[in-house]
Amino acid sequence: MKRDSIFYKLFRQSPMLLFELVPSVPDEASRYRFDSVAVKEPKFEIDGVLLPPEGSIGTVFFIEVQFQKDEALYERIFAETALYFYRNCEQFSDWQVVVIYPARSTEQSRLHPHRSLLNGEQVHRIFLNELGNIRELPLWVALMVLTTVDEAEAPEEARHLIGRTEQVASADETRAIIEMITTIISYKFKELTTREVEEMLDITFEETRVYREIKAEAEQKGLAQGLEQGLERGRQEGRREGRREGRQEEAADLILRILTKRFETLPDSVRNDVSALSVENLEALGEALLDFNSLSDLSYWLEQLSS
Repeated sequence: MKRDSIFYKLFRQSPMLLFELVPSVPDEASRYRFDSVAVKEPKFEIDGVLLPPEGSIGTVFFIEVQFQKDEALYERIFAETALYFYRNCEQFSDWQVVVIYPARSTEQSRLHPHRSLLNGEQVHRIFLNELGNIRELPLWVALMVLTTVDEAEAPEEARHLIGRTEQVASADETRAIIEMITTIISYKFKELTTREVEEMLDITFEETRVYREIKAEAEQKGLAQGLEQGLERGRQEGRREGRREGRQEEAADLILRILTKRFETLPDSVRNDVSALSVENLEALGEALLDFNSLSDLSYWLEQLSS
């Protein structure tokens, strides 16, 4: 996952995050929604846009995340946003741009041609390394800053952020933040598997999104009790045969139960293929299986994995 994708996922999870960064907050800020938009002829793709509520003539916010130096960034941003506003000006009363950098050194060198915009009230340049101590920032802002923390310090800061989250956030918000922290740390430590990252952060399988999606699916199908029994067997097997092996069997058992309930019968070859998957591939299958409509979808997914 690219780093800008992490930020856009943050804004999608918590649109109000943007209003932690800009000085003026719209009256209907809590009803804003995050989206991406396209402008045709010429073709522009604007990945991050915060739109006012439907039917409200409010301010549209354009969001740009820039972790690599681009000497024509402002030329592109202002061309895209001006054209989009021109094409949709009847929907909005104003426009603003928020550009997020890790540090000032990433900003383009040539600023003079854009001085009136850069020094005005419509363009907000956010330098993450200047926001302050990560442990004192609001939770969602701290998540953004976590992307800039050195690898040596990142695990400790991530664990501290998880601890803060569990103390002050709701259950749903806690889960969302833990998932974002896992994504950020996975990006920083690409050589580690998902399971190794979770171990680094002291996150158990039951706290992950894949587990919750599988369990929710099972509850809809009346398999909650069976899943809990499977988890307990997995824990026991993990203690007897080794932590990692137990987790793999636990995850495989959960997914096979869902697949069996959905498709009634599974060929032995498919069962064997699923049972042999690594924990990381089982997690990927756990995400994909919720979109399967037939057994052929599963077979195709397994074939693509092995090809």
